[in-house]
Amino acid sequence: MTKAWRPPMGWNSWDSYGTTVNEQEVLANAQTMHDRLLESGWNTLVVDIAWYDPTARAHGYNENAPLVLDEYGRQLPDPQRFPSAADGAGFKPLADQIHALGLNFGIHVMRGLPRLAVERDLPIFGTPHSASQIADKTHVCSWNPDNYGIDHSQPGAQAWYDAQVDLFARWGVDYLKVDDMQTPFYSEEIASYAAAIEKAERAHGCEMILSLSPGGWVPTTHVDFLREHAQMWRISDDLWDKWSDVYQQFTRLARWAPLQRNGGWADADMLPLGHIGLRAERGDDRQSLLTPDEQRSLLTLWAMGRSPLMVGGDLPTSESSTLDLLANPALEEVTAGSQGNCEIIRERVDAEWGKDETYLGDQIVWKAQAADWGDGSPSAHAGGFYAALFWTGSEPREYSVALQSIVGISKASQPWTLANLWGGLETQECDARIEGKGPDRVITATLPAHGTAWLSLDPADSEE
Repeated sequence: MTKAWRPPMGWNSWDSYGTTVNEQEVLANAQTMHDRLLESGWNTLVVDIAWYDPTARAHGYNENAPLVLDEYGRQLPDPQRFPSAADGAGFKPLADQIHALGLNFGIHVMRGLPRLAVERDLPIFGTPHSASQIADKTHVCSWNPDNYGIDHSQPGAQAWYDAQVDLFARWGVDYLKVDDMQTPFYSEEIASYAAAIEKAERAHGCEMILSLSPGGWVPTTHVDFLREHAQMWRISDDLWDKWSDVYQQFTRLARWAPLQRNGGWADADMLPLGHIGLRAERGDDRQSLLTPDEQRSLLTLWAMGRSPLMVGGDLPTSESSTLDLLANPALEEVTAGSQGNCEIIRERVDAEWGKDETYLGDQIVWKAQAADWGDGSPSAHAGGFYAALFWTGSEPREYSVALQSIVGISKASQPWTLANLWGGLETQECDARIEGKGPDRVITATLPAHGTAWLSLDPADSEE
């Protein structure tokens, strides 16, 4: 079966805990995901960066950190933060607990090999070579000091990645997020990790998703290479709980959405929703600063763009309203079961035509066709369509879009029923309706500031 035939939905520790998450916090998030979100499609837990650093702290990284390594230079979980990893057990005990809840387990690593392994000149498992022989001390990450790069012209280079990923597979890792891979774009590193994963999958009879980060300046011309070697690839740098960050993703997802395919997904980054910043890289302890309308717009855009959905807020301590948003079944339905997803309208609105200084915002419309879920599971809206009307301005606005632009000219005269996919929640609901008669009917919506109308359109036997 194709890995990641639908965009993964899960939780990642970065927005909440930065480099410092511990075992108890991971398990608490796993339990909340199982209890509140699993039925809605959320099924993956990811421990982000520096799980091997016993000196990890909020708001930054440590030079010359005493990383926990095995005798072959491979990272091991810090047993102080992850007690079940003691005595060389690694992440297997934690992965077993996550799996027992019906969830998948993932971890983050940096490209390259630990500088500490090079300083100690540790052997590379299964080879006569050592870490110092394959290290490239000029090929380093610009923002994290843990690793050196790898010189792939040297014997033993691929063997390092093979041995590292084999260890992860034996722990039961289902999802591997590899960082410092795309900005700049390291095609040789991506291919090496893909080869290591394929080898480990054959050896252990498992499947492991490869997710690449970060995503600044990633061009769509790389899409064939990315599809061949990975299941997820970021298309932006880190996104936080600012509307300006969300706004930038409209253009990026519009560029990538037509290229989404089962098995390989352009990733618009984590969802900074819920309780974030507990011990994170940026900002203080807070509930997401995005307004409820902005949160719905973010989730709608990610779903219509078929981006993976990886929430960053600490689930047990997030507001109940956030969990209600995440539990909306439309998120899984549209990310897994839609096709032809694309932005069809984007128009600038000025209070006075031709005067840039009177800019109010953008009217943006997306559409998609309901489809099966890639595994043959039928869509709840078979034969229907999804539409999302967005307004990026800071004041409410009403606007209309032609019905035929969503359902097609040939079907515009047919009767259609409209439903609000954010309906039924204790949130401000948009006022959306079909107006007019015949093929010239329009969908009109009153949208709040930075808001959306997320709609399904289904064939009806007769006019309402």
